Amino acid sequence: MFTLNCRGRLVSIEKPVVMGIINITPDSFYPGSRLMEPARLLDRAAGMIDDGATFVDIGAQSTRPGSELLSASQELDRIMPCIESLHAAYPDLLISVDTFYASVAKETVYAGASMVNDVSGGSMDIEMIETVGALKVPYVCMHMKGTPQTMNSLAQYNDVTVEVLDYFINKLDQCQNAGIKDIVIDPGFGFAKTIAHNFTLLKNLHAFTLLGRPVLAGLSRKSTVYKTLGIKSDDALNGTTVLNTIALQAGASILRVHDVKEAVQAIQLLEAYKK
Repeated sequence: MFTLNCRGRLVSIEKPVVMGIINITPDSFYPGSRLMEPARLLDRAAGMIDDGATFVDIGAQSTRPGSELLSASQELDRIMPCIESLHAAYPDLLISVDTFYASVAKETVYAGASMVNDVSGGSMDIEMIETVGALKVPYVCMHMKGTPQTMNSLAQYNDVTVEVLDYFINKLDQCQNAGIKDIVIDPGFGFAKTIAHNFTLLKNLHAFTLLGRPVLAGLSRKSTVYKTLGIKSDDALNGTTVLNTIALQAGASILRVHDVKEAVQAIQLLEAYKK
């Protein structure tokens, strides 16, 4: 069992939980996750809460391969009204902010976010890890090489599992030395990894649980699903549920998904099966 201290609220992860994805961006890879109007944001969040999400993850920067990079100020201008309105409407909601900028993390936590989800693991802003340590919120530390703009060209490994594990061993020390108490490990499916790399990491996901931290699996509607099946991301829900179930069996504690209800149901069924 893991616990996460989210701004004074202790969240117990006795069984796996779900993080719902909301993208405040016009160019995320999955069209169904794109929301630009505040009213739609609140409606989507309400639906995720009703469907059983423990966290809602808000991102204003597309991290799909080759996406356009926003500056910190541009990202902050886009995301702050959303964090403020969401926190005002649902003050008890655990909001995760998806950013690799320390300044965005700082301002959004002050505005009501209670977790920082950084796809770069601190590599795109050298102040990020120290900032999160000072904020005293949980930190989702993901593995990625390069940036979203360059990562596809860097998907080269001798042994992807060993190299990603080594990365986290080093990152855990760095995070702990900065004062971060609650660290969540995200192997970074699809970030500087080929489809073959993603399946290898999924097959060996249990190895990451040995680090003694919650493991987040972000497989939802990604190209590993839809390219393997020869379909579009719009049709990738069933495949996502299959891979999420495999991740749960391998020890994932958090599923980061576009479709909360189906992920919650997968957890419920697997928990019943274990009994």
